[in-house]
Amino acid sequence: MAPSYPIPPSAGATVPLSAPTSAPLPVPASALAPPSSILTRTQRFIEENQRLILLGCAVLAASGAGYYLYSRSGDKPGPSSPGGASAAKKKNKKSKKKGGAKDDGKFLRGQGDQGPLVEEIKKPASASASATTEKDKVEEKKEAQVEDANAHLADVPDEEALKAMSDAERNTLGATLKDRGNKLYSKKDFKRAVECYTKAIEVSIRKDAVFFSNRAACYTNFSPPEYEKCVADCDEALKLDHTYVKALKRRATALENLGRDEEAVRDFTATTIIERFQDEAAAASVERCLKKLAQKKAKEILETREPKLPSPTFISSYLAAFRPHDKPALPASPSQGDQTLMLAFDALAAADYNHAVSFVNEAIEQGVSWKEGQAEAHNLRGTFKFLIGDSLGAKADLEKSLDLVPSFVQSWVKIASVHMELGDAASAFGDFEAAIRHNADDPDIYYHRGQVYFIMQEYQKAIDDYTKSTALDGGFIFTHVQMAVAQYKMGNVGASMAAFRRILKMFPDRGEPSNYYGELLLDQQKFQESVERFDRSLELDKNRRPRNVLPLVNKSLAIFQWKQDIGAAEALCKEALEIDPDCDVAVATLAQLSLQQGKIDEAIEWFEKSGKLARTEGELMNSITYEHASRAQQSFLRNYPEFAERLSQVAQAM
Repeated sequence: MAPSYPIPPSAGATVPLSAPTSAPLPVPASALAPPSSILTRTQRFIEENQRLILLGCAVLAASGAGYYLYSRSGDKPGPSSPGGASAAKKKNKKSKKKGGAKDDGKFLRGQGDQGPLVEEIKKPASASASATTEKDKVEEKKEAQVEDANAHLADVPDEEALKAMSDAERNTLGATLKDRGNKLYSKKDFKRAVECYTKAIEVSIRKDAVFFSNRAACYTNFSPPEYEKCVADCDEALKLDHTYVKALKRRATALENLGRDEEAVRDFTATTIIERFQDEAAAASVERCLKKLAQKKAKEILETREPKLPSPTFISSYLAAFRPHDKPALPASPSQGDQTLMLAFDALAAADYNHAVSFVNEAIEQGVSWKEGQAEAHNLRGTFKFLIGDSLGAKADLEKSLDLVPSFVQSWVKIASVHMELGDAASAFGDFEAAIRHNADDPDIYYHRGQVYFIMQEYQKAIDDYTKSTALDGGFIFTHVQMAVAQYKMGNVGASMAAFRRILKMFPDRGEPSNYYGELLLDQQKFQESVERFDRSLELDKNRRPRNVLPLVNKSLAIFQWKQDIGAAEALCKEALEIDPDCDVAVATLAQLSLQQGKIDEAIEWFEKSGKLARTEGELMNSITYEHASRAQQSFLRNYPEFAERLSQVAQAM
């Protein structure tokens, strides 16, 4: 969707807490955010810094080195399954090039990576071997008998005979039964293979994780698959060898097929880390399961939670992007609904947004007596519905406003934003054209259309629209700011910085230019100058209500990147939350700072809070994804404390 305030100037710094801000069409909901590069960086944290979440403490040790892309270009490997042979081949080729461990020939041909390991299957004697021994002949005879329905277990002693056998003899018998099961598996005789593995488990004194893992592989090949039994067997295998990657992957795949995505993420994450991030199929599975988990939980939350306005910082930033217009004049004999509507506009002017919402709802219920007032009421209610993430409700109200007064340009501009939120760019541009037909001299039209071009990365078209908007009204600060930002994004750094210096002179009493100029300086790693700008912005706007807390969060990032002073950075974000408890940007930044310190428990708490503040489904999914990726890492470090050092080494090597 087209944002309605200056878009972040960050052009993509190289530190962990910084990322590009542009987004391709269809524009995601996350594009609508307060005017700060922090929020876009935060919302794309999982997409661009997935490995930061997976590594956690290790990233701290490595000073945040290296990332694992959550959304990679190109085809992704599919889930680990019997049909994944082609993906495995691609992986093997890549491993050879990198000089890594070779997996060629590791699994049975045609069985993917779900079948028993080849080293678990008895190899036949070579052609050059000497004459077979008497023992070999006996075994060959037994193998010939396997074709009989019961022959595969015909030579297994009864319970009394087993008691008379030594431990070594029973272990040897168990290994023989395992080998027999492997051969039956290779012939796709999964039922009898299970019987062999089961008997091997029963007779063997030495408990072997392979017995359980191979039987689990059989269960996944049943028709229909018996995933619950697969999970149970993998549980037993992992009790015997908790780093047995084959059992981890099989259990993860079974859990995913059972819809237990949170547990699947746990196991796929463990596999990814144990394998030093070389198992691309497991890494892709982490991504896939996280996405499914986030979609499911987001849907459940949105269906049950009460609508809630975003933070005052967010609302004031959105409203400030529209040139103010006088509230409508009351008719000679105003109704109760008319008077209530005036109360809504008074509350809006006082930044009392909760009362503004309740008053406008009440006014519409009571009935507004004149057409222009009705259009204003539906415009205002549609605006608040849009802000809480109810795009369809906002669309209905704004359409009603335009039915009443077709020339209401602001409603055309706002419904364009709604269409962008819904991924309908064509309709959005149609809305702008309709607005131009009604009033070609309204500067808001060109400013907001420029915003759409900006997020589409069509910067020159955006600048053309900003220029037209400024020509119609040169006193609107955000048009000047956004034009300078667009120049910066095009690489015209000198022109952009010069434009910001002019803006600072044009609007000496406004804090916003200093904040955005500070972001450009921060992007260029001019840390001291950026901090001075953020401080200047805070000083100029100290009496503003609601107070703009974004310079505090920007300053926290500057301090962190400049001096690696996480304590000071956290203190600034917490100060922002004291002023605006619902500032999602500050919450998301605190979550990242917690991860930087390896404080996973704290990060999870911040991500949970971020989810409660999320305005749209996309924002909520991001928060849930961060939270559960962090939970998976937390689980790994709890279950595999011996790998903490390896994690640190892997992070340092990236």
